[in-house]
Amino acid sequence: MLYAFLTTCLFAASSVLAHRSQNTVGPARANLGRLTVGLVGLGAWAYLFGQGHGGPAFTTFLLSGLAGMGLGDLAFFAALPFLGSRLTTTMNQCLSVPVAIGIEWLWLGTRLTGGQFACIAVILSGIVVALVPTRQSPPRVHVRPVGVLLGLVAAAGQGLGAVLSRRGFEITAAAGAHLDGLTAAYQRILGGIAITAAWFAVRAWLDRAQAPRPAPPLRAHGWILIHALAGPVFGMATFQLALASTPSGIVLPITACAPLAVIPLAYWIEGERPSKRSLAGGLIAVAGAVALALAR
Repeated sequence: MLYAFLTTCLFAASSVLAHRSQNTVGPARANLGRLTVGLVGLGAWAYLFGQGHGGPAFTTFLLSGLAGMGLGDLAFFAALPFLGSRLTTTMNQCLSVPVAIGIEWLWLGTRLTGGQFACIAVILSGIVVALVPTRQSPPRVHVRPVGVLLGLVAAAGQGLGAVLSRRGFEITAAAGAHLDGLTAAYQRILGGIAITAAWFAVRAWLDRAQAPRPAPPLRAHGWILIHALAGPVFGMATFQLALASTPSGIVLPITACAPLAVIPLAYWIEGERPSKRSLAGGLIAVAGAVALALAR
């Protein structure tokens, strides 16, 4: 659970930094850049101190990255223009939890207690209160059905990716082997960057007739670097460590609080004042997360 809470903090910092990097280089380039930095950093650790691309569950972790960091992330970013950031985030964070619980129950036989389900419901309720658009605070874009479909794909990818990581650690333990979190994150990011790089190449080919974009300023690369360290490097490592010992249906509700943890960071870094509704939803979700950590 400690690793799950650390992941939440790191993902929250990554979200704030992502806003800066995407504004300077665009979402596709920023996403590919953060994954590339993560690949280099995690790869250095994996081959110097870890197991590299070896181990009995390498294929499983690779598929986990394809599902979560590849297909899931691409669908998430594609849904943003059709749903807006709040509705896309709400769908992704809330729907990935039942997806993960269902898959892990059917595949791995993991069953949660009634108390854990109640705490998860409280957390997701807080997220909905804090993030879902209302008449007083409507989405900034015209919501379209294709956005809902993309949001569902993003949630399914994240949920499936988490369960595949759980399965990878089970295979590793059954083989009597050990896999550290940074190496697991590296093996996972290999799948994610394969999908993202392919999509980036397709976009570049489709945009070849347009005028070339100017090179991003040097400071943009600095934002991408620290964004990558908070997200794909240390954040993904603690996420894998959390999944190594805790069901995905419990880890994901905790990490789903990352958008709420962004609220004080955005106020501190960007001066964005939180609304009363977001603060109330944050308090509800935090109470549920604390209860979930104590639940048995």
